[in-house]
Amino acid sequence: MPSRRELANAIRALSMDAIQKANSGHPGAPMGMADIAEVLWNDYMNHNPNNPNWANRDRFVLSNGHGSMLIYSLAHLTGYDLSMDDIKNFRQLHAKTAGHPEYGYAPAVETTTGPLGQGIANAVGMAIAEKVLAAQFNRPNHDIVDHYTYVFLGDGCMMEGISHEVCSLAGTLGVGKLIAFYDDNGISIDGEVDGWFTDNTPQRFAAYGWHVIENIDGHDAEAVKQAVEDARSHNDKPTLICCKTIIGWGSPNKQGKESCHGAALGNDEVALVRKTIGWDSPPFEMPDDIYQGWDAKDKGAKLEQQWNKQFAAYEKAHPELAAEFKRRLSGSLPANFLEKADTFISSVDAKQEKIASRKASQNALNGFGPLLPEFIGGSADLAGSNLTLWKGSKAIKAHPDGNYINYGVREFGMSAIMNGISLHGGFIPYSATFLIFSEYARNALRMAALMKTQCIFVYTHDSIGLGEDGPTHQPVEQTATLRLIPNMDVWRPCDAVESAIAWKMAITRKEGPSCLIFSRQGLPHQPRTKEQLELIERGGYILTDCDGTPDAIIIATGSEVELAVGAAKQLNEKGKKIRVVSMPSTDVFDAQNEGYRESVLPSSVIKRVAVEAGVSDGWMKYVGLQGKVVGINRFGESAPAGELFKEYGFTVDNVVQTVETIL
Repeated sequence: MPSRRELANAIRALSMDAIQKANSGHPGAPMGMADIAEVLWNDYMNHNPNNPNWANRDRFVLSNGHGSMLIYSLAHLTGYDLSMDDIKNFRQLHAKTAGHPEYGYAPAVETTTGPLGQGIANAVGMAIAEKVLAAQFNRPNHDIVDHYTYVFLGDGCMMEGISHEVCSLAGTLGVGKLIAFYDDNGISIDGEVDGWFTDNTPQRFAAYGWHVIENIDGHDAEAVKQAVEDARSHNDKPTLICCKTIIGWGSPNKQGKESCHGAALGNDEVALVRKTIGWDSPPFEMPDDIYQGWDAKDKGAKLEQQWNKQFAAYEKAHPELAAEFKRRLSGSLPANFLEKADTFISSVDAKQEKIASRKASQNALNGFGPLLPEFIGGSADLAGSNLTLWKGSKAIKAHPDGNYINYGVREFGMSAIMNGISLHGGFIPYSATFLIFSEYARNALRMAALMKTQCIFVYTHDSIGLGEDGPTHQPVEQTATLRLIPNMDVWRPCDAVESAIAWKMAITRKEGPSCLIFSRQGLPHQPRTKEQLELIERGGYILTDCDGTPDAIIIATGSEVELAVGAAKQLNEKGKKIRVVSMPSTDVFDAQNEGYRESVLPSSVIKRVAVEAGVSDGWMKYVGLQGKVVGINRFGESAPAGELFKEYGFTVDNVVQTVETIL
């Protein structure tokens, strides 16, 4: 049987060889953390390479995702479906082994990492999901949800502000089955971090309420093992294990230096590493005893079989809970959800209320929430303004089996935690803040779209209509830029009906995240036929029309739909034929077939005006060179909302005049 060091050296060899072949990558982290990974994966990780999606597996997150060859080596060696050819194909086009770990490509990759700090944030989300799911489903003598979340992170993650946001919250919530290994090697891209990072990290995490284990030799397997044992004995709080390591361990000329952080070692240095660590095998060849020492397939199969027996006993004792557990983890909605959702939407339409769409959003939560036990919501300290609390909300701090997270003022952390919750499974997470603060969360939104997580991002106070708080809080460019994120569905509804349908669409969308954008001010109900009601789901539809071919089309969203309808009425009275198109989601409308898009916006009608209280550029693709946009291309001001709308030209009269200039 190979020694621990020999097993760890297999990671080092695979990592440096793959990076050298690609002539691109980061050998320092996998070579420096190989000994820690060997202990964790061989002695503690409960996982099954035969079934990477086993429900009760431990989750492993490589937050310092630039060290991706570490997780690829672990997956290959332990028996996942990741071949040596995949390792050889590192960083090449369409490879499973991308430059940074990408969710959905290589097995054993639980989340896409690389933007530093977001991996630890995702891990916090996974650990929260485990804790809440356990509280919701476990029963005496039936702990069917019982797994750990392990995360590796480095100095870069520690420096990123998001690590402060999420680790503070993890301590407050007492997320006990989260164990983080800090790769304290003192090196980043620019060299020794003493010049820019001198935090007392152990004291910082102790202040958060974490259990902290200091000064572990990351190259001493026994010391690492004792630290893990210590960490696992403190399930009332998360644990940080501070591991002193040498970046690029085993490289005689580059270890401990920034030169091995982000570049291939070079053929000569790779040869020297082989001599230094006593690795005799040629590149991309593994001795049989090394494979046998790492193979986790039999162990993993037994672990899953044991859990299956536990679950069978649980299913016998609690059949309804077991069925609900399986439904939740499968991601399928309750069988009667769509029928009841449509009934609720019909009731909203019948009320014909004039209310702020943020209030309509809360009403939708009260309508849909009782149907969806998988809902887990939250707000960045703005619940009273975002209206994300519904009648069934229970904060998980006070109620471990609850469904609401008080995130505090942590917009970025909140959004990245949601990604982790979604990736864990069993929940549909939603959260809210003011639209302007989507900026703080932007990279987590991008990661949600990249990973296709089902996260619902609620943004209220959607324009200059929030009034006196002024330009610092008045979004102008945010809605337009959110629409630019690939695979992000953005909804800006014009009334309570469109708001409820936006929620329905986000809940039923499984292939990616959604942004729901709501107003502070009241919006009037728009009358619709049954057919129009059904067409809202297509993202854009004809709200009011004229006889024959329109002279012009007005396209609007959100609070500006009211202006478009009013302008069309005046123009019709003047003998002009005007169509009004409500387009709550440009993304969804653009995804419709050409025939439908043509029926709403016929190419023969080139006289078009778009109206939205935001930057105008994105609307040019709909109005063309012959059209105009009533928008905002400068920042707002501090004043009552009504005065601002007049000042910026958001009046019926101005829309009428704008249409008349192109007729």
